Amino acid sequence: MSQVVVITGGSAGVGRACAVEFARQGAAVAVLARGEERLTAACAEIEQAGGRGLAISTDVADPAQVEQAAEQVESELGPIDVWVNNAMTTVFSPLKEITPEEFRRATEVTYLGVVYGTMAALKRMLPRNRGSIVQVGSALAYRAIPLQSPYCGAKHAIRGFTDSLRSELIHDGSEVHVTMVQLPAMNTPQFSWCKTRLPKHPQPVPPIFEPEVAARGIVWAATHRRRELFVGRSAVWTIWLNKFLPGLGDRYLAKNAYDGQQTDQPVPNDRPANLFEPVSGDFDAHGIFGDRATNSSGQLWLTTHRIKVIATASILLGLIGAVLYSWS
Repeated sequence: MSQVVVITGGSAGVGRACAVEFARQGAAVAVLARGEERLTAACAEIEQAGGRGLAISTDVADPAQVEQAAEQVESELGPIDVWVNNAMTTVFSPLKEITPEEFRRATEVTYLGVVYGTMAALKRMLPRNRGSIVQVGSALAYRAIPLQSPYCGAKHAIRGFTDSLRSELIHDGSEVHVTMVQLPAMNTPQFSWCKTRLPKHPQPVPPIFEPEVAARGIVWAATHRRRELFVGRSAVWTIWLNKFLPGLGDRYLAKNAYDGQQTDQPVPNDRPANLFEPVSGDFDAHGIFGDRATNSSGQLWLTTHRIKVIATASILLGLIGAVLYSWS
């Protein structure tokens, strides 16, 4: 029987790439998002990739809608094996220019949407004592940057929430697995539709990766019992440098992260924003930075093949040692 996978925010960006990657493995994939147009397009892409798609219009900030979606998935596709919490939105702006309503909405979607999705998944997985929950995180869950306080705050909260839940599952002896995948800068449509008060078009801070890189990491994490997975060398460097030099990071970002998060193109007055309502249009997994994005990550390959890497290194060291010993 094929896996049954639920992906929140699965109609575009990283979620869309994940849906296709799971479908290539023959999974039945339920996509939860608000925009009907992209939901339909995502399901068509899932079917083309060899999976079975189910589109459910859902606002993840509403726990009743999330619970209803979970019921529909199990009714139409079967027991949920994997739940991927990926939905997000944000406001690109200094905090002093963000309204309380905007900050609340970004937090409800990006953080509480994860909480509600996890609750719905656990309600079904715990009695069966199996299943995998993947929280889509970011290097910004460790090292926050200016102009993205709603997003950074939510990702930090997700990490704390997940750590707490993980300990509870261990205490209970549960076989349900929860993991968090920390991503680097991604070429997704969020930079073209998230609310912004910046004078110029928002952009990810290079190096930039295509969403398929994230998808490969997330799909791998769903079936391997790794506590946490870092994707991309930049995510690893950001997280580790912040452990030792957080103050230096504050000053570096204060100097460089304002211009570094903006292109040289002004923001048009009619720019759409998906904070409160979905944005229409032909958005799929990719954003507008494809000419600067890479579709591979040597770091991801190494971390997902670390047993082979360690074994190969041990063999090589043994051979070198034997050669040196024979010469002595």
